[in-house]
Amino acid sequence: MTTFVPRQPYSQDELSKLYPKELDLQLVQVLLRHGERTPVNPRFQNTGLWPYWPYCNSAKQFTSAIMASTDGTKWDQLKYQRRLETFNSDDSPVFASGVSGEHDAICQPGELTDKGRETTLALGQRLRHLYIDQLSFMPKSMTDSDMIYLRATPIPRALESVQQAFYGFYPPSARKSDLDLTIVTRTPADETLFPNDSNCRRLAHLSRAFAKRAAERHNDTEDMDYLSKLLSKWMPGENQKVAVDSHPRLSGIMDTVNATDAHGPATKLPKEFYDPKARSIIDRIAVEEWYAGYKESAEYRMLGIGGLMGDITSRMTGSAERNDGNAGDLGRTKFALSGCHDTTLAAVLTSLGAFNDENWPPFTSHIAVELFRKKAKSDSQTAVDPPSPSPMGSKSQSWWTSLFGAATNASSPAQGIARKPLADLSAEQKDRLEGYYVRIRYNDKVMQVPGCKPQGKHLEGEESFCTLEAFKDIVDKYTPKNWKHACASNVDAPFFPAQPEPAGFA
Repeated sequence: MTTFVPRQPYSQDELSKLYPKELDLQLVQVLLRHGERTPVNPRFQNTGLWPYWPYCNSAKQFTSAIMASTDGTKWDQLKYQRRLETFNSDDSPVFASGVSGEHDAICQPGELTDKGRETTLALGQRLRHLYIDQLSFMPKSMTDSDMIYLRATPIPRALESVQQAFYGFYPPSARKSDLDLTIVTRTPADETLFPNDSNCRRLAHLSRAFAKRAAERHNDTEDMDYLSKLLSKWMPGENQKVAVDSHPRLSGIMDTVNATDAHGPATKLPKEFYDPKARSIIDRIAVEEWYAGYKESAEYRMLGIGGLMGDITSRMTGSAERNDGNAGDLGRTKFALSGCHDTTLAAVLTSLGAFNDENWPPFTSHIAVELFRKKAKSDSQTAVDPPSPSPMGSKSQSWWTSLFGAATNASSPAQGIARKPLADLSAEQKDRLEGYYVRIRYNDKVMQVPGCKPQGKHLEGEESFCTLEAFKDIVDKYTPKNWKHACASNVDAPFFPAQPEPAGFA
């Protein structure tokens, strides 16, 4: 499946089972894969596939911030239209054009298309229906941006997708016109919102080793012979065989197949590429190549997705500390929305042991990490009110601490639970985690973390509701203490663990 096809909204009966009345929803963190895009590299032009796709009408709508005075006190906006230029056979510059000669909506490689904007906007609208209209978890109108945390990777399609989703979640009619909205990004060297092997040397070594193993396992098989019989005539060179490590790689073939399948008839490959058996084989092998490391290796989990999982868990422990009154001025962040990638979603789920027999994440897939608090027997409220902000706390202080508990700012050491391993917590700190539960939904499907199945590690009668303590203990095992140091360490160590290190357990 190329594009995620959402189910109908939950019925009232489904809601009552998914959101039990004895639990209060406290914090929601959504990771969304960007919407439909063009291929990241042009491939298979020998099939007649046009290299330039006219599916990016945003190119007609660009706006840039412009300094309007030399003293830096005035700013304006410059509206412009982008045209993509290339060169012809004699190197003369020409405008790139679509298959019908279009010039004004041409996409860059890997760019979010109009279809991708539609589906991410629709995702935001579905999130609004669930968390605002049905559950009343978030207010209908947003007047304070401290309630929401927005983040995206440095790749434009991720930023544009989170913008589209937020627009659907809180359209202009549901927020103040002058809302002071912040979207957080990081430099590529610091990015942990996807497996960053470009800036993590050891992770690059590990990913290449697992990719090589996948090639050794699958290149000389009946499945690969089947693919070669179908597709070799379209591969570069003379009847080059399809392989995990062919050129293009098997995952590159999948990238172009999925991107073309998601768009119009003018940008399609020959019918052999869409053969159901072939697509099933490609998907299964690509998932193994890219994600088996998270299932088998604690080091792979730590370097690939441990930083992000540490952030997610820190926000949940921060929420627990806030409600316990021990986290200081924590602001009121209740909802986090992060624009990321297929590699993010599959890595998160696989690292938790919750990606078994799943296909490659479709465009506009999403994970919802939901934190719940068990109501006290005498509790008549449906939600816990956040504490009033400290008079001395600035907005920036409130915003930072609301993300990471009483954890840290750039210059002070951690004080609260945050990333402190469960084994290092005091009895009082462990008590603050009591009565809190974590549930994972992937594309509206409830996922199961295997380490939460034992008695005492989940809500009684509901194994999908992991105790926050058990969830944190699992994630602690692969949360890096110093990600950059770990990336530069063990570069000559074996690639595969000597003993099994299954994911999803403490």
